[in-house]
Amino acid sequence: MLNSQAAARDLAGPRGFATTRWSLSHSAGGSDTNEQNAREALGELCRTYWRPVFLFVSRQGYPLEEAQDLTQDFFAMILESDWLQHADKHRGRFRSFLLKSLQNFLSHAKERTRAVKRGGRMEFVSWDEWMAEAPSQLSLPAETLQYIPPEQLFDLRWAATVVEHALQRLREECETKSRLRLFETLSVHLMSERSDLSYASLARALGIAEAMVKKQLHNLRKRYRWFLRDEVAHTVENIADIDDEIRHLCAALAETN
Repeated sequence: MLNSQAAARDLAGPRGFATTRWSLSHSAGGSDTNEQNAREALGELCRTYWRPVFLFVSRQGYPLEEAQDLTQDFFAMILESDWLQHADKHRGRFRSFLLKSLQNFLSHAKERTRAVKRGGRMEFVSWDEWMAEAPSQLSLPAETLQYIPPEQLFDLRWAATVVEHALQRLREECETKSRLRLFETLSVHLMSERSDLSYASLARALGIAEAMVKKQLHNLRKRYRWFLRDEVAHTVENIADIDDEIRHLCAALAETN
């Protein structure tokens, strides 16, 4: 289970980012290439943040299969319609705009006959592939989930997704540098700085000096925090909004403690 207090603390770190996926997704128009790039950027955001959407839909009382269908239909609507034209780029939080759009979508769900069935015309991953490719590390007791309002649960799942993706990117980076064993040994300590941490035992496990363990853990934490900020950066229009978005996600994680 993710340590939400530690995850909240670690949503802070180095700054400096280029074009975000959310800002890129606003760039549709002007040329076929721009529109294709925008749709690909939006599609990537949807694939990344489908869990908060599904969790929110499920909390509206829909049976599992219907919640799955509605989640797929919602993303089909986004990717195949002029949804982007209604996005206010000056209120550039992908998270908040997606939630508002989802609420509007569900308010009309019973009135519409679904024109897009699961799979549809778009090339989108299947439900089973979603589950297989993005296993969740967030585990909350059922009684806790029961009393969290749907909107808060959406933000909690969103924040957890940010943390999970940052950890996965760090793992992949370590693997490419033949440092996977280092990551697997130290990753459990990335989100907390416990006073009872035994550098001696970690040194024995890795076969390196304690001083080197401290240095490597410091470097991994720094890189991990960079990935966290980068994940958040891809969901805002303006990089100046990163810190506000981080504070919001920190608050969502803190509510579960």
